Amino acid sequence: MGLLVELGTPAATLDAGVLEEKERKLFALLEGLGRVVVAYSGGTDSAYLAWAARRVLDDNALAVTAVSPSLPESHRRDAEEFARRFGLQHEWLETREFENPLFVENNPDRCFHCKGDFFALLKELAGARGFPHIVYGVNLDDLGDYRPGQKAAEQHGVRAPLMEAGLSKAEIRELSRRAGLPTWDRPAAACLSSRIPYGTPITVERVKTVEAGEEALRGLGFRQFRVRFHGDLVRIEIAPEELPRALDAAMAARLVELFKPLGFHYVTLDLEGYRQGAMNEALGRERR
Repeated sequence: MGLLVELGTPAATLDAGVLEEKERKLFALLEGLGRVVVAYSGGTDSAYLAWAARRVLDDNALAVTAVSPSLPESHRRDAEEFARRFGLQHEWLETREFENPLFVENNPDRCFHCKGDFFALLKELAGARGFPHIVYGVNLDDLGDYRPGQKAAEQHGVRAPLMEAGLSKAEIRELSRRAGLPTWDRPAAACLSSRIPYGTPITVERVKTVEAGEEALRGLGFRQFRVRFHGDLVRIEIAPEELPRALDAAMAARLVELFKPLGFHYVTLDLEGYRQGAMNEALGRERR
């Protein structure tokens, strides 16, 4: 097939029988839950999970998206369009993590507090609507990274059907492609707050600056990237395969033109390129 479903993972290397068996297991897990609220961000994993829940449970599946300054407007539009196109029962839920000092101070357990607040609100909503279960889109590959949000999910009794079915990221991408979901090759995404280094307080102004920078990169045609905020310095990560274009002198000059008006005195390119979990490297943790 020659198609890449994950960096370095050709779809042709995935066993069709294994894929189908894992999808059947996922469907059976969801059917057994009966009624579920899906924590739906619109990314590859949560979109596939929301689609599967809708297919298996129909109106007994409710997809809910957290709304906060940490959610880019482009992601919100994409999540809304996907929900409309595939007939999801979908709602927005405004979260208040920026009112939580344990989130704002941005220690390494930041995600625990953010996810904890969100899951607590989801539990309230689910209880009020008669949904006994909450599910979210963590997959098998996520177990190898530092993700405090998983601890929050465990504490709130949130299930992870993709992981329980043994699905990896590459397998989710391929199953999404086979189902005709446009999210199958969506670049990896994370909330905007993850662009702020640990120990630097998170503010709405800072995440909106990051969002403006990432929209500028998207406008230049880059596909996989991160804008890392370091005070008056911005560290731009570009996917290795796209990095030569970013290193072109004319493009470098264009990046300076775009980022200095955002308040950065220094505009830098990370020569290691984009990689998930880059902010965790200082913690001595395994990269994603």
